[in-house]
Amino acid sequence: MMARVLTWWTILRICLEERLVYRGDFWLGTLARFLPIVTQIFLWGAVFAGMQASTGEGSLIAGYAYYDFVAYYLLTMISRAFSSMPGLASGIALQIRNGEIKKYLIQPVDLIGFLLLMRIAHKVVYYGVAFVPFAMVFYVARGYFPGWPPADVLAAYFISLILAFLLGFFLEATIGMIGFWFLEVSSLLFVYMLFNFFFSGHMFPLDMLPEPWKTIVQIIPLQYLAYFPAAVFLQKISGTDLWIGLTLQAAWVVFFVVACRVAFWRGVSRYSGYGG
Repeated sequence: MMARVLTWWTILRICLEERLVYRGDFWLGTLARFLPIVTQIFLWGAVFAGMQASTGEGSLIAGYAYYDFVAYYLLTMISRAFSSMPGLASGIALQIRNGEIKKYLIQPVDLIGFLLLMRIAHKVVYYGVAFVPFAMVFYVARGYFPGWPPADVLAAYFISLILAFLLGFFLEATIGMIGFWFLEVSSLLFVYMLFNFFFSGHMFPLDMLPEPWKTIVQIIPLQYLAYFPAAVFLQKISGTDLWIGLTLQAAWVVFFVVACRVAFWRGVSRYSGYGG
């Protein structure tokens, strides 16, 4: 057991060192990530100004004031930074297609565990390096936030971010495992990313959706990748609904952990590799 822990720690340490070497671009990339927020601020500022001019008083949209919208978009940037897994599914499918997957079948290293450690190292280095740009942006935009939520809500927010990371990883890894049956998953991945962009809450708060779309989106797991953590921080979800939401988010994580493992085991059982 101790030898296994030492092996995984060594892998994690090497992944961390690797990313510290070539990830100096996180500063610029993080600041560029927030540039679309400027457009959103002007857009929703114009929308609310128009509504106020027509009604003569301040307005709410789906329970969100203008400042809530800006804070929401800033918070979804953090959610997406945790849950997004660029290149994961396509990388798994590529390794299956070109035969690199064989090294995980003949060496005592678990593919899914190895990829998970790589992503953990990526996020640790990313937030370690990008903390200052994040802090700068949120300090400048501090006026859009009503203040820090209570301690229990803040704890629920951090839990939702960790679960969003795990859900994003295992969901995309499951898509990548489809490469055992269909060697090219780019089309499927494109459809997934399209739905993800709209129904994760990255584009707009999901509270704005009319029925029956609002109910449909609440059933699928995509809302937990961006919308749910942001709504928790803004206390749009509270009380019993908050803990039910965290439970459902954790349940989706367990579901995709099992789905990913089953897809890998079934895929390996039918995989044929040749050569050295």
